Amino acid sequence: MRSRQRMFAAVMRLLLKCLRLGRRRRFKLVRQVEQLWHYGHLCLRSLLYNSFTNGDVVLDSLFEPIYWLVDHVTRWFGMVFVALVIGLTSSIVAIVYICLLPLILQTYTPAWICWHLAYGHWNLIMIVFHYYMAITTSPGHPPQAKDDLTGVSICRKCIAPKPARTHHCSICNRCVLKMDHHCPWLNNCVGHYNHRYFFSFCLFMTMGCIYCSISGWEMFRDAYAAIERMKLLEKERLQVAANQTYYQTPPPTFSFHQRAFHKSVVYLWVLCSSVALALGALTLWHAALITRGETSIERHINKKERQRLQKKGKVFRNPYSYGGWDNWKVFLGVDMPRHWLTRVLLPSPHLPHGTGLSWDLPPCVTKQRAPLLAI
Repeated sequence: MRSRQRMFAAVMRLLLKCLRLGRRRRFKLVRQVEQLWHYGHLCLRSLLYNSFTNGDVVLDSLFEPIYWLVDHVTRWFGMVFVALVIGLTSSIVAIVYICLLPLILQTYTPAWICWHLAYGHWNLIMIVFHYYMAITTSPGHPPQAKDDLTGVSICRKCIAPKPARTHHCSICNRCVLKMDHHCPWLNNCVGHYNHRYFFSFCLFMTMGCIYCSISGWEMFRDAYAAIERMKLLEKERLQVAANQTYYQTPPPTFSFHQRAFHKSVVYLWVLCSSVALALGALTLWHAALITRGETSIERHINKKERQRLQKKGKVFRNPYSYGGWDNWKVFLGVDMPRHWLTRVLLPSPHLPHGTGLSWDLPPCVTKQRAPLLAI
């Protein structure tokens, strides 16, 4: 009996020793894994450490493949967007000349006919001129040599001099003077030398679409009602054919010319109204930026700078803003009163003020610019 008790006690002591040994080994293994994890984390941080790294940099790095895809798609489909703009605009002009102009000449009074002919053709000329100039005019690029440039930085992407208000376009892969944005509908960057052409095109295209929408409202209502009537008569004709009641007189059918006319009027009004809303909002947005003397890129930069200085009790002043009225005069290149006619209301290929490399006070500005910072 005692031998059995001793044997049982020995077995229990051996079992407890094994458990303690297994627990020690398990704890030792966990400590080794934790040490390896901390060591690897320290090595990774030492290799990737950057004092300028923050959440925005990490997000930009994660979205870099998406940016690359969007840039290349925009670059390759630029001509498609340009062809789409030309095709849609040409279709509207063709509908106006083929369908609406004969009706206007037959029904309107001579005074209204003269007004429609004068305003319509003037608006069309302004649209075509400014769109062509916006596409073909280079926005301006800084020179590669730094000899003649003072107070410039270096672009970290193209490793070239970067004057004030100049930004790098990832789609064109070049720095652009006074860059506003890259417009896929122009297949070109909007910068110092073609910013006025871009805004003028948006403005006159919006005016033309509003003109077509207002002028064609009554025609649109009649054409839409005629199309609904055509659908109803077509349904009745099919029912008569299905019942095989040959003694009944089939409903009248519309000719191909009538169908094409009504559908063209509906297409014109819907397209012009949609473009007027979308492009009108964009035009108002750029008009507000021009009033403040900013570009689309500078708005975000100035907003962050304004918030940063506000925390320090300072006020940010845009050094490139001369006041609302003077900003418009500088943007449109109006140096004297007659330029409002020759350079704004008529097609004009005049160059903007300055070269885009330095920003001296334009001659049309009567007061000095505000200081950059004011306490």
